[in-house]
Amino acid sequence: MTDNIKDPDYIDTELLATAEVAPELLHMIPYNTGLEPVKLAEYGRNVQNLVKFCMTIPDREERTRCAFAIADIMTILFPALKKDPNDRKKIWDHINIMSNFQLDIDFPVPVIQEEEANPKPDTIPYSDSREIIFRYYGKHIQDMVQTVADMEDSEERRNLIGVIANHMKKLMVAHNKEAVSDEKVLRDLCFISNGKIDLMPGDIFLHDYHEASATHKQTKKKNKQ
Repeated sequence: MTDNIKDPDYIDTELLATAEVAPELLHMIPYNTGLEPVKLAEYGRNVQNLVKFCMTIPDREERTRCAFAIADIMTILFPALKKDPNDRKKIWDHINIMSNFQLDIDFPVPVIQEEEANPKPDTIPYSDSREIIFRYYGKHIQDMVQTVADMEDSEERRNLIGVIANHMKKLMVAHNKEAVSDEKVLRDLCFISNGKIDLMPGDIFLHDYHEASATHKQTKKKNKQ
């Protein structure tokens, strides 16, 4: 033990593990949570601090020279950026971003501005629920009915009407199975199409749809197991 203490390179790891920082020194230890967020993590906080320092230089020419020096440092970190002029522009864009778009220097290229870096997304158009005639059919069925209604009479149109009407009946079963009838589906079809598709039950064949009983569902699950 004595020999180890005399050794200048000896470190007592047990003592180091139990060492405590004096309370008066705690305020000197910076924590990332208390620092300004790093805007571009690939460059790290040091480069961001250099840009921040560059902004404090009062002389514009000296500030510009400092910015060029920072750009050179960034190309050292990413050598591939030296080869392509477009990538060189990225460096100046990134410097401007790290300065919160406030660095006043003679940029060698046009740089990205705040409105370009943080564009406002386009407003998403939402369908007005008041435009939906029957909620249980939905807007898509309504649009399909109105499209088919404007088609010229043909076999394709009749086939499409049959597919849509059967799907409407299926949706009605899911919505209210007690009120399902061919007459109701065809009346709704006529109403949605503004009278352009006016059919009677004998004019079109609609399948009978029934909800699967709970017993049937449980039997299928048992068979799978």
